[in-house]
Amino acid sequence: MTLTALQSKERNLGDFSVRRVLPDRKIKMVGPFIFFDHFGPVDFPPGKGINVRPHPHIGIATMTYLFNGSFLHRDSLGFVQPIEAGAVNLMTAGKGIVHSERAGDDIDIPSSLHGIQSWIALPRKLEDCEPAFHHYAKQDIPKITHNDVTIKVVIGEAFDQRSPVQSFSPTIYLDCFMPAGKVLELPTSYRELAVYVVSGSANVNSDAIESVYSCGSMLVSSDEDDLIISAESDCQIIVAGGEPVGERLLWWNFVASNKVAIEAAKERWKSGLFGSVPGDNEYIPLPE
Repeated sequence: MTLTALQSKERNLGDFSVRRVLPDRKIKMVGPFIFFDHFGPVDFPPGKGINVRPHPHIGIATMTYLFNGSFLHRDSLGFVQPIEAGAVNLMTAGKGIVHSERAGDDIDIPSSLHGIQSWIALPRKLEDCEPAFHHYAKQDIPKITHNDVTIKVVIGEAFDQRSPVQSFSPTIYLDCFMPAGKVLELPTSYRELAVYVVSGSANVNSDAIESVYSCGSMLVSSDEDDLIISAESDCQIIVAGGEPVGERLLWWNFVASNKVAIEAAKERWKSGLFGSVPGDNEYIPLPE
């Protein structure tokens, strides 16, 4: 078994910081996942909260999944959608979309936020598809208990459960809570699989490696051998991966399989041709 350990790097976003795991210099992608940010837990005083101005994307679907808190999504298609813990916002950028992420109705009271945003690279035949947005409520995400481990099947199919969340290629994303001492054998039908520790600590056992990983660590398997996780303490892990979709270029918020598409997206954003977000007149300029 080939296993690679990654450690997240903290990035300051102003009012809070994120732990960024993907892309990493050792591994750029896991299955279709090209970007993986763990934000929070963070507590905001009244008047503060997430405040991401409108910005563009191409070539990906962004998936936002919260453990705690809420915020408001707006996009250039006209969707205005609050997201709360346990729900999923899936935004398909395709040939181009603009969105913002702002604090919601709780801006005037103390609030908190904790979750993960990941980018899923679209297969090449879908890179230039029409943009779209879908929201999946918390109660629509399958939740089961397997060997005393609580598992939410957020994307894909596992443990005889199938998520309603749209996928564009073979993809899996599980949210698992493991009490101390419990063991979870992960599905092995996906060529690339990552285990990310959200909280607590877990022991990853195999013929090749035996180590304890804590919050901010990701272990990536690049074959279909068994992968068994043991909880050293109460812990929460995310399992994400799937079949590779091929190499991608990543520049700022743009993902594509060729440089021409990236350069064209830069010009479109500078020229104001991406569209705008109704009700949100600010924007993030193209980086120099």
